[in-house]
Amino acid sequence: MSHLPDDTSSSAYEPYNAERPLLMRCACGQDHAPNQHIQVASSVEEAGRQFMEAALVKALFPVDGVRRGFLKAVGANTARAAIASVLPLGALQAMAQDKGALEKKDLKVGFIAITCASPLIMAEPLGFYKKEGLNVQLNKTAGWALIRDKMINKEHDASHFLSPMPLAMSMGLGSTQMPMNVASIQNTNGQAITLHVKHKDKRDPKSWKGFKFAVPFEYSMHNFLLRYYLAENGLNPDTDVQIRVTPPPEMVANLRAGNIDGFLGPDPFNQRAVYDEVGFIHILSKEIWDGHPCCAFGVSDAFIQQNPNTFAALYRSVLTASFMASQAKDRELIARVIAPTQYLNQPEAVLMQVLTGKFADGLGNIKNVPDRANFDPIPWQSMAVWMLTQMKRWGYIKGDVNYKQIAEKVFLLTEAKKQMALVGFKPPEGAYKKFKVMGKEFDPAKPDDYVKSFAISKMG
Repeated sequence: MSHLPDDTSSSAYEPYNAERPLLMRCACGQDHAPNQHIQVASSVEEAGRQFMEAALVKALFPVDGVRRGFLKAVGANTARAAIASVLPLGALQAMAQDKGALEKKDLKVGFIAITCASPLIMAEPLGFYKKEGLNVQLNKTAGWALIRDKMINKEHDASHFLSPMPLAMSMGLGSTQMPMNVASIQNTNGQAITLHVKHKDKRDPKSWKGFKFAVPFEYSMHNFLLRYYLAENGLNPDTDVQIRVTPPPEMVANLRAGNIDGFLGPDPFNQRAVYDEVGFIHILSKEIWDGHPCCAFGVSDAFIQQNPNTFAALYRSVLTASFMASQAKDRELIARVIAPTQYLNQPEAVLMQVLTGKFADGLGNIKNVPDRANFDPIPWQSMAVWMLTQMKRWGYIKGDVNYKQIAEKVFLLTEAKKQMALVGFKPPEGAYKKFKVMGKEFDPAKPDDYVKSFAISKMG
């Protein structure tokens, strides 16, 4: 059995120092996530309370030097007492309510038990939903088709999604058409291509003809990234291999039974395959596209229209959790928070390896990749355009596509920036961030040219 490396212990976790500036670099590369002080707390409620206190300190003293001077002069305890006397945390919650009376306080939110859902899950035990006046019931759901159906049937108010799913649902692809929205990206990176241990001598994808692969859903980054990777290595994903839709919790069992040769799937199941000694990690998905989106937090058009204040409160809760999750030093706490049965139901050792990036790869190596999984919440519309190009490339969309119109309707970037500002974070600029996939730059202004540029596709 593979175990967490010995050097990934809680002793390596940097404790809170109240006299240090409460600035932190978030996943988008800017110093604006005020949660540096979260420590491995014995109480998750205490961790949530400390996080809110630090956010309040930064809001009151936005200039670094002034904040440092204040904390150094009076000390952490005096500062805490002074701030509480002026604006206690209860008042902070009241301020959130003042942003608009909540139309609905009791919410049902669906999720799949994978690390991609960390922000959505951790916001409940850490108290971020409660601080916005919400009572959220997290509903563990078996698979992505069921997630889709429960949203269409209005059994869930909001949900964890694969980021291409709201695009597909809004267009009526694979299901009844229902206008959906991506409010935030839940995670970036955090996936891998995992192969059965019997294939350790087949690291060249050109040797994979006839392989059977699993992905969690057709409208998933997993499917699009696997197809991209195979095609770039000369394999036609529709004729040279088989790609099967398999719920993430069933991937390791299917690998063990020999029903599949590998999968491009979400963690923790890549690491669980290593832990159970049935698979090895061929490559991380970040090696295909570093910073790629995977899962999303989404709601329907109707929910936003009927419950605008509730939506905003829910959104702020998830954004706050996302920024906390983006900090490497908070990952050990998060692994413990999401490990229990009602959430991921996984060994902490497996989750620690995924979230800290110090992991055994199943090939005898210990890797250190801090951004193996990350949690940048920005729903860049260029990401949506890329997903649409891959739907077009592989025949999921027929005819002409108005890429820009669909991306801007479904990916709520403007709303994301507004809510980020309300919780004290500096929003990024722009909407169509550029990026590279396997070394090839994607220009979101020329999606049709991009689709036509590939040697292997259903377009040619």
